Amino acid sequence: MSIAVITELTKSYGAELILQGVSFRVDARDRIGLVGPNGAGKSTLLNMLARRLDPDGGEIAYAQGTLVGYLPQVAEFVPHHTLYEEMLASLEHIHAWEREMTKLAAHMSDTDVLADADGYNAILERYSELQGRFEHAGGYTLEQRVQQVLDGLGFTREQQSAPAAHLSGGQQTRAALGKLLLQEPELLLLDEPTNHLDLAALEWLEGYLNAWQGAVIVVSHDRYFLDRVTERTIEVDHQRAEVYPGNYTKYVQLRAEKLERWAKEYEAQQEYIARTEEFVRRYKAGQRSKEARGRQKMLDKLDRLERPPIASTLKFRMGAQIESGQIVLTTDKLVVGYQAGTRGAGVRVQVADTQVERGERIGLIGPNGGGKTTLLRTLIGQIQPLEGRAILGHNVQIGYYAQTHEHLNPRATLLDEIRHASQLSEEGARGYLGRFLFSGDDVFKPIGALSGGERSRLALAKLTLQGANFLVLDEPTNHLDLPARQVLEEVMATYDGTLIFVSHDRYFVDALATTVWMLEDGAITSHVGNYTTWRTRRAQAQNAAAIQATREATSGRRVAQQSSARSVPQGRTVDQVELEIAEQESALAALESALAEASSAADVARINILATDYGAARERLDQLYQQWQELAS
Repeated sequence: MSIAVITELTKSYGAELILQGVSFRVDARDRIGLVGPNGAGKSTLLNMLARRLDPDGGEIAYAQGTLVGYLPQVAEFVPHHTLYEEMLASLEHIHAWEREMTKLAAHMSDTDVLADADGYNAILERYSELQGRFEHAGGYTLEQRVQQVLDGLGFTREQQSAPAAHLSGGQQTRAALGKLLLQEPELLLLDEPTNHLDLAALEWLEGYLNAWQGAVIVVSHDRYFLDRVTERTIEVDHQRAEVYPGNYTKYVQLRAEKLERWAKEYEAQQEYIARTEEFVRRYKAGQRSKEARGRQKMLDKLDRLERPPIASTLKFRMGAQIESGQIVLTTDKLVVGYQAGTRGAGVRVQVADTQVERGERIGLIGPNGGGKTTLLRTLIGQIQPLEGRAILGHNVQIGYYAQTHEHLNPRATLLDEIRHASQLSEEGARGYLGRFLFSGDDVFKPIGALSGGERSRLALAKLTLQGANFLVLDEPTNHLDLPARQVLEEVMATYDGTLIFVSHDRYFVDALATTVWMLEDGAITSHVGNYTTWRTRRAQAQNAAAIQATREATSGRRVAQQSSARSVPQGRTVDQVELEIAEQESALAALESALAEASSAADVARINILATDYGAARERLDQLYQQWQELAS
């Protein structure tokens, strides 16, 4: 069943047309990935779906009662609220139901209300309606749900009790996501929810969304995330939106096949048009003029295909000017980090003694704030180690990509920055910048005015000029759109040097890494293979541990049950136990009857008390049955 129908949406900003004729449906359990280049209109479309932005034309129709939740890229919080209070505040509508139920319960005990049958029935009906909503929304377990979501998103108890406004950007993104997940809307609109999330939080989010019962439309540059969460893909590009079945990988395949067919059909039609126009030109005044006029009429009626879009993509390669020695890096009793102080609680990471050989591609993964950037900066000599040493090999030339782009001068223009880093002429520098999608007057922009994606492309342009044989990259895919990430993967795959990189883009890690360095609990462990290989091995180890734990628990319960069954008080007889069983069964039946009456009366407080008594009585009856079985045998 469709919960939303989008028809012929159009949106412009001034004279610039952003979206035109966008139409699709959203079903109750849809998992839709929204993809396309930066600036194509993905966030604009989400804002219109969230009713935060009005379309210039077209219609968005929601099924009655559909609750829509929207996660923007920038979160907002009440300044004095702790993180835990902010989470609970997002469930205020459930608290309001609870307060109204309390008032209604008080009214129902009023003698005047009891005397008015119609009024009492109206109050009882409203109470039953609210109770149904309250229970369906998990009202009895709100605090547990808040705790579960905050724990899943990686917040410590200390962070949960601190002001939400004091959280870092990445933590605020996770907190805003947690608020949205708690509200459980029928349609969830997520704009870059994976930004700033580490691997543990990413995997938790994937599991949560896959188990969630509502519909999801998500904008993300994380292709691994899209593959695991989405089942349909909508591409937004050239003012249009086109729907593809399947996840991101399937979309890439289907889109390539479609563009290939389109190109062939377009070329065939162009050849036909050229031949026909040549025929008309040659024979329009001769003996075959009638035939020529007929062909011209056919051309005039021809439904001409549009030229297939030619995407603007990065065009560069990365190569080493000289070859390094066979051993590129050696670590000896290396410990990196910094002491507690202005930067926080301090970091200490132990690195096992290792040698990195020429041509290796190492993906460094681990939690945010764990020390990955600190390790990279120590390896290249920007930071002194706490203990031990990192030794570079013969002829090693380092190229470092910093995720904060601190090597770019914010006051310089793009043209000045490239010319300062090279011997290129102005014309040569402009041509070089064109390979990184900077053209025209773009090259005269100050770097401080660039977007995150533009700064990333400029940083890659400077890195390429160095010709380093040992690349150390800190989150190189941040701010890059999906086409740019794919180009970067292809370039790095043909790079002839050694590579160590930090990335939360698991697709990128899978495509490049020959070894994974996993940072956990203040130590680096090395695993041969890519991210998926490491994840598979970890899952196998966890499954084996769970099976063993289950076996041990089952064995322990069996011993305990046998011990309990033998623990019959001295002097007890079968007749005595049977008498107690009969009395306990009568008590249990009375409790069941009382529970039924309390449910009919919608007496929540009494239901809770009776449920506790019923559980205790049931447990006592089970114990008596065990005693009877032991005595009878």
